[in-house]
Amino acid sequence: MATCETCGNDYDKTFTLTRGDRTGVFDSFECAAQAMAPQCAHCGTRILGHGVEAGDTVYCCAHCARAAGAAQLTDRA
Repeated sequence: MATCETCGNDYDKTFTLTRGDRTGVFDSFECAAQAMAPQCAHCGTRILGHGVEAGDTVYCCAHCARAAGAAQLTDRA
């Protein structure tokens, strides 16, 4: 059995997830998201969808991007 990197659970159904050059072993998607999902540069929430980007910075939504000064991003066209 393998051990989840986030919670330490020793589990027989772990999986390996790779994001970029980082690989981790987890027992649930919740633990994988906590360890691997990017965080919003403004509010810190984990970004599980596509988020929005301004340059090299990722935000969870256009509201957070605008609050951080990226005024060109909007929720709707």
